[in-house]
Amino acid sequence: MDKRKLKGWLYLLPALLFLSVFMVYPLVDVLVYSFEEGYNFASQSFFGVGWYNYSYVLHDPYFLQAVKNTFIIVLITVPLSTIIALVISTLLASIKGLRDLFQTIYFLPYVTNTLAVGLVFMILFKKNAYTDGLVNLIINRFGGSSIDFIDGPYWAKMFVMCFYTIWVVMPFKILILTSALASVKQDYYKAAKVDGTGKLRIFFRITLPMISPMIFYLVITGFIGAFKAYSDEVAIFGTDLNAAGMNTIVGYVYDMLYGNSGGYPSYASAAALILFSLVFTITCINLLISKKNVHY
Repeated sequence: MDKRKLKGWLYLLPALLFLSVFMVYPLVDVLVYSFEEGYNFASQSFFGVGWYNYSYVLHDPYFLQAVKNTFIIVLITVPLSTIIALVISTLLASIKGLRDLFQTIYFLPYVTNTLAVGLVFMILFKKNAYTDGLVNLIINRFGGSSIDFIDGPYWAKMFVMCFYTIWVVMPFKILILTSALASVKQDYYKAAKVDGTGKLRIFFRITLPMISPMIFYLVITGFIGAFKAYSDEVAIFGTDLNAAGMNTIVGYVYDMLYGNSGGYPSYASAAALILFSLVFTITCINLLISKKNVHY
């Protein structure tokens, strides 16, 4: 190895050590834990090696509920938040005078603590001994009956959860898409106007293809972020998500380690690897789809 290559490897060595200690080793450790049956954290012992931990997790009603909740959040919030952010960004791009002001307003929820936002949502939707909440007051105003969105039916709690998730993630998407729209060359729009092309056709034939890499980036990161959802649920429904029926896969992993059913790192590792497999599979599918629909 010549001096130039050796020098390059020496520059990379701190980053490689960091990745090895904090990423590679934990991944290998989790993989080993997931196959150790009956692992005892105190004695560092186990009674067998096999697929029992995966079988237990896949048949656990709490895990199946967590998977259901996670997929509903993913399938509803990712497309809706991206579409709404695209519409708002397009409207912002057409505003000349107060565009910077509106961008700042829309970005404010992103820099606000998620737990604080969750507390506000809980106050808006939760029924208590003194009030039914602001949302129920509005519903009553239009002749509807009050709904317990926090402790009531499953669909009501899921509505609040999806609404909250979209509210939290949308500012970042608006920022990215607004920047992407600003980077589109105006020559394309001028040429289209000379040809008499309509605004709707311009949007679908010029704007969308030109910003498709950013849309794809937001969809990928949106899927990954939605699959990792946990703190948002805690902010609204409290720490006992199993009792509320609103747990997620990440919440299930945490409960297996530290929650009421904690002390089972083998089950938690198996659940974490199942989550990794789901995210990896969906990401690969999105990458395959992007080859035909994303224009770089």
